[in-house]
This record gives sequence, C-alpha cells and structure tokens, in this order.
Amino acid sequence: MWPALITLVLSCTVFLSLKSFLDEKRRGRLPPGPRGWPLIGNVLDFPTTQQWKTFAQWGEKWGPLMSISLLGRRMVIINSAKVAVEMLDKKSTIYSNRPKFIVAGEMVGWETIGSMIQYGPRYRDTRRLYSQLMGSREKVNGLKSQVELASRKFLLRLLRKPEDLPAQLRLMAASTMLMLAYGYTVQENEDPIVKAVEIAMGEATRALSPGAFLVEVFPILKHVPEWVPGFAWKKEAKVMKRNLQNMCDMPFEFAKKQMAAGTDIPNLTSRNLPSCTDPEREQLLKDAASAIYAGKCGSDTTVSSITSFFLAMMCYPEVQRRAQEEIDTIIGTDRLPTLADRDSLPYVSAVCSEVMRMFVTVPTGFPHVLSEDDVHDGHYLPKDTFIIANIWQFCRDSATYADPFVFNPDRFLSSEGKVAEPDPRKLIFGFGRRVCPGADFADAVIFETCAVSLAVYNVSKPIKDGVTVEPSMEMTSGVIVHPEPFEVSIKPRSAKAEALIRSAEELED
Repeated sequence: MWPALITLVLSCTVFLSLKSFLDEKRRGRLPPGPRGWPLIGNVLDFPTTQQWKTFAQWGEKWGPLMSISLLGRRMVIINSAKVAVEMLDKKSTIYSNRPKFIVAGEMVGWETIGSMIQYGPRYRDTRRLYSQLMGSREKVNGLKSQVELASRKFLLRLLRKPEDLPAQLRLMAASTMLMLAYGYTVQENEDPIVKAVEIAMGEATRALSPGAFLVEVFPILKHVPEWVPGFAWKKEAKVMKRNLQNMCDMPFEFAKKQMAAGTDIPNLTSRNLPSCTDPEREQLLKDAASAIYAGKCGSDTTVSSITSFFLAMMCYPEVQRRAQEEIDTIIGTDRLPTLADRDSLPYVSAVCSEVMRMFVTVPTGFPHVLSEDDVHDGHYLPKDTFIIANIWQFCRDSATYADPFVFNPDRFLSSEGKVAEPDPRKLIFGFGRRVCPGADFADAVIFETCAVSLAVYNVSKPIKDGVTVEPSMEMTSGVIVHPEPFEVSIKPRSAKAEALIRSAEELED
C-alpha cells in the first residue's frame, strides 16, 4: 500500500510543478524572488516562525512585489503598502477570495464561518449582518454602553487578580462579543460556552498550521480510507467538526430559548432570527453570530492589542505618565474616561495608534487568493495565487514612519511645521472587500480599555529579590500573534482610583 501511495504523491508533485513551470513560461514573467529547487520550490527557504521578518528581508533584495513557489503553489508577497492598495483595494473584484483548506474548511466546516468564507453571495450576506451591528462609527456609538460596562468590569477583575492579565482580557472579550451576538452573560468561572469556543479555536489553529496535514498539499489523499495506517487524522477531523458544531449550536440555542421566554437582551441573533424563514438562512445567521467571537471580529486581535498596551506602558513609563497627565487634566479624577471623551484625549488616542502600529496583531494579514489571472506592473500573476500583505513591514516602512522601530506616540500628533504620520488603522485591518467588519468596534474597545486603565492603574516592571524583571518584547508566531508571556506589576494609582475601580461592584449580579 505504502509504495503505491508514495508513487502517487511523487507523481502529483511532478505534475503540479511541471504545470506551474509551463504556465509561467507561457504566460509571462512572475514577480522576482529567491531561486527554488526543482519540484519543491522554496519549501526549504520558507521560514517556520515570524515569517513577516523574513519576508521583509527578502523585500530588500527582491523589491516590493516578490514571489515564491511552494510545491507548485505560487505565493506573492507584498512588502509595500502602496502596492497593496493598488492590488487589493483598487482591484478588489479579483483579489477577494480566500485559500481553500481541506481539513479546516471542507472537512471540519470553517469554510462557512468568518474570514474563511469565499467571496460571493454568502460572504456579502454575512457582511450585511455584521454591518447592521457594527458596520460604522455611528453603529458602534450605539454600543458604547456595552463597551464601557465591559471595561469597568475588567478593571475590577484586574484589581482582584492583577497577576492574571491575559485571562482577564480574554474574559472581557468573550463577555462583550457573546453579549452582542447572543445576549449571553458569561459566567465568571469555567463558562461552558467560552470553553466550547476555546476548544474549537485551538483545533482550528492546529488545522491551519502549515504542514499539519499532508492532504493540503496532495488533495487526492482525502479519498484514502481512515483505516489505512497513517490516516488517523481523518478521525481527528471528525472530532474537530463535532466540536465546531457544538461551539456554534450552544449559544445559538440559548438565544432561541431566551427569545421564546421573552427574556432576551437585544442582540444579533434575536434581531435577525424572526426573518429567517428557511433552514439555510438560519444556518447563515448561526455561522455569522459564531464568527463575531470565534471568527476574530474583535476578540483575539483586541486581546493581543490591549496586552501589548500593558507591555508598552511598563517599558515606556514616560509615555504612561504623559497619558495619565492628559487624563487627569481633561477628565479629572472623579470619573472614568468614556468613548465620548476620545477627541479630548489626543495623546491617549495616539498611544493606542502607536500600540497598533508597533505591535501588529496580524502581521501578514489573512491571505487573499486571485480569482483570475492578472498582470500587475508588468508581472504575471496566475489565478489561485496566494497574496500575502506584509502588514508588519508596512508599519515599519521608514518611508512612511520616522524611526519606525522606536515607540513614539507623538508621530500621530500634528503641530506647527509637522504633519502627523499616517494612521496605522488604514493598514492593520486589511484591504479591499476583506477589510475587517469589526474594525470600528475593535478600535473603540481598545481605546476605552486603555484609557480607563491609564486613569486608575500604574503599570510597571515587577521587581523580584531587588532585581527588575525585564520582558522579552518579542511576539509569538502564527496568523494572530501576542506578546510572549511577561510578568507585570499593576497597582491602583491612589486610594481614590481604587474607589473608582470598586464602584463597578454595584454592576455585579
């Protein structure tokens, strides 16, 4: 069995590589890039961690638009924001598809949820559902009470467990997004729905990891029975599918029961379920609601950004002091800042912008896929090419940002003789028809959480046995990245600040 299977795999590899080579010779010149090996292309060159840094280094040699080949699959990397706009924004009609994954998408079911949906009618219908909830600053303003409530509860949890910052941020994100999607109030300890989401998301991360499943390179392997030695992964995929269905079903059924009892809190599901006249439309709503939290519409990326904010504040105490002085001067110490105060707090807003620029949460974005052949700047790009926007490099381009590796919120403040540098939000939330639908909401959550934290907490490096504990300042690898785990000291600024924090106790059930 195995000799025949190996022969089949090698034959497929030769066929794909030869087809790719002949297509390139026939159609025209591809963007430049490192020379690969026969059959396998640039597989041996491809970085396994923090790919964005290698892509940036390649860009210095091969230019803003470059390409590589991975086992016959063409990947084009964009290292210039200007080129990304020209391709992904201005030609979005053909640059809006997503990669197709056999395990995560076809076998498990993520292909119908969130960022993995292919461009088309289902994608547009899903975006319309998101738009009615958080599709503009005006819509987000209507959610400000939920955002401010969540931030106040976060401050209180942090007071009780300051050593557990990441867990408190994840709980804040979960409670906010599940309330918006289903009207669901998260339990403080071991919430079953949050647990279901964590299981499904952990499995999705594994399924989407490069090299996790050989079938992604050789699709014919999906037809091999699971009882064949070496194909137990097909049973694993079935378990993943059940866990994904559980994640989608549990909160959706909760919302339906609350509606039937007349006790529902207005949310995306309750607002749209009455108009779902057939099972297909109901499934669309179920998938859209599940993606609001699990699909990253403001959850994991927001947690990463706010975690990075705390890291930045303890590493740049002079920035923290200046932001606190602005809050004390404009807002005072008798209340917490709100979203309505944002325009009055330009430096705090600039701090948030610099956090988003310096600590990009999705460094290479989510891949776009060409739906038809294209020619850009004289380079031929074949249909089904993966397009990677190196957002990390965009945010560190010295042609756009002065001293780009320096944390400096002042870059976003204009003054006499000085123009503010470009807003990173135009880069970090994606391009074209794939711009994050929750961008305005995520931006509001980040600002509010950071502002209230500055108002009442001092953030500093911890001291152990008389020695200051220094963080690594490095980010993890993956599609969505976080700061490497770090220790931090978080203490109320004063007795009055602690009283403000504790005022949220009256909001507890």
